[in-house]
Amino acid sequence: MTVQYLELLKLAGPEAVLVCSVLAVLAADLLALRGTAARFRFIVGAGIATAGCIVAGMVAGTLPDHASFMSGMLVIDPLTAILKWALLGLAVVSIWLSVDTVFTDHVGEFIALMLLATIGMMFLISTQDILMIFVALELTSLSLYILTAFNKQNPESAEAALKYFLFGALSAAFTLFGLSFVYGLSNSTHLPAIAAALSGPKLDPLLALAMVMTLVGFGFKVAAVPFHLWAPDAYEGAPVPSAALIASGSKVASFVVLAKIVFVGFAGIGGAAAWGHFQSGWLLVVAVMAAASMVIGNLAAIVQPGVRRLLAYSAIAHAGYVLISLLAMPDLGMAALSYYVMTYGLATIGAFGVVSFVQNSRGGDRLADFAGLSRRSPLAAFCLAVFLLSLAGIPPLAGFFGKFYVFAAALQRDLGFLWLVILALAMSAVSLYYYLQVLKQAFVVPSEEPGTGTDGGWITQVILAMLAGAVIVLGCFPGVLVKPLAKALQLVSH
Repeated sequence: MTVQYLELLKLAGPEAVLVCSVLAVLAADLLALRGTAARFRFIVGAGIATAGCIVAGMVAGTLPDHASFMSGMLVIDPLTAILKWALLGLAVVSIWLSVDTVFTDHVGEFIALMLLATIGMMFLISTQDILMIFVALELTSLSLYILTAFNKQNPESAEAALKYFLFGALSAAFTLFGLSFVYGLSNSTHLPAIAAALSGPKLDPLLALAMVMTLVGFGFKVAAVPFHLWAPDAYEGAPVPSAALIASGSKVASFVVLAKIVFVGFAGIGGAAAWGHFQSGWLLVVAVMAAASMVIGNLAAIVQPGVRRLLAYSAIAHAGYVLISLLAMPDLGMAALSYYVMTYGLATIGAFGVVSFVQNSRGGDRLADFAGLSRRSPLAAFCLAVFLLSLAGIPPLAGFFGKFYVFAAALQRDLGFLWLVILALAMSAVSLYYYLQVLKQAFVVPSEEPGTGTDGGWITQVILAMLAGAVIVLGCFPGVLVKPLAKALQLVSH
């Protein structure tokens, strides 16, 4: 038993380092910094968290290429390491965004919850066991619910957290019921064993119910239509750093674990979603969710008066684009999905960084608050253009290659998915309209109202510049990320 625990501690080394970082942040804030200014405490706490994330990333790089604990309870492979580095990077950026947006005196608790949510996300992508998936999902969700409600000065924060919690609890019930049916039908919690037990020529009615309930539960987590109603309020009411983590790291982990469930656990019950050859299975459910998410998300974003709600509906639309990658073959689909969610995470967290900058300097996130941004802060305006145009899929930015990779992977699987790709291209054109509306305010419309907030903050501007540089580099040189992903997937498949 001692040997097993030592092996578990070794494989869970990155997560163990983050747990130590949580304790260090709490100890430093509660024992030494409680009487100092909140901004200084945020800087110290962010520094400790960053050091912990760097050490955790280094530990993740030293783990073996292939390792498994307790029949897939914890799985280590090259793709997992890359995704963990991405999650750690997004967590660090989200934490540093809080430095210039002081909204609470409970600094240590806030940063600790950010790290605990990251630990849950890292466990999510490191397991092939449905029991561990549910436990990690709840660790992530509970942390994010509290983070959403952390701004006590804003009543909308409490309202957003309550809606997020109620929808999350409902999604957890659907997920648990679906996974419990899967376990009852397969007599296993290990995804490969589940696939072997469930594969067959016909889709059993109880298995169909289990599959649908599981997809419904994860549909809530990724904010796919029609399970998206919590997202606009959560994105608008949560503190900006919390919303940034929900929109970036949470999406990365949720989509990756959803891909594992359908590619590995439901491998034998995919059915078909190609035009004219529809067949019952998860492919058809995912295709319908993808189409609905792209249409409703993009059309609803057009009429939003605030940029945060606009980004929320944009995230719903992007959930539809990512779901298209699930229609491709496992290797192609997983590579396209991984590249897309990581580059999307960079652009989205950058967009929230600009929102934070504007809120600090203007006091709000309405479209009118962005008027004259290019004259007040050319750097922030340039970064905003990079992030929004990347989300729209304009070359040579990372978002363009992400969408191209997803669409190409789907068509390589089956030309019958052309109907969904054409719909995605049309909705991408729609998305360009509302992104340009924001940029019009920033670059064309002059500012008519004086600022009501404080200075945007130089730390936020440095973060924005770094993120914009990363989006441009990954767009001009996609091989920087695509080649490691392809190599990692090749090693995993072998």
